[in-house]
Amino acid sequence: MQGWRRARALVAAAALLATAAPARAGGFEDAGWGIATVVTNAFYMPAKVVYATLGAVTGGFAWVITGGDTDTANKVWVPSLEGTYVVTPPMLRGEEPIHFVGGPPLGTVSDAQRLTEQPLNGG
Repeated sequence: MQGWRRARALVAAAALLATAAPARAGGFEDAGWGIATVVTNAFYMPAKVVYATLGAVTGGFAWVITGGDTDTANKVWVPSLEGTYVVTPPMLRGEEPIHFVGGPPLGTVSDAQRLTEQPLNGG
């Protein structure tokens, strides 16, 4: 149990250091965004790590059950393991996107792209 506490403390410290910005005049607004970021990450980061861990395990089971079919496993691994792990102040301000779920594997075509590329008349 103590190992989990230490790991969470290290992740929180890394997040704080990663989002730190140089001090400048008028820092009250920056302090507010910083506090909002820390509070958000206190809930967001554990949820993302749990989601990624469950996705990694589930993708591993899918890979084993399908006899080593990596394409099937990637359909689980990519959405769960990719994406944003740490929320930053620009993300909270809406300047950058937050991706809890990752995108399709590189080199693949999404279902939306397939639909737009097919002619409506079937030919």
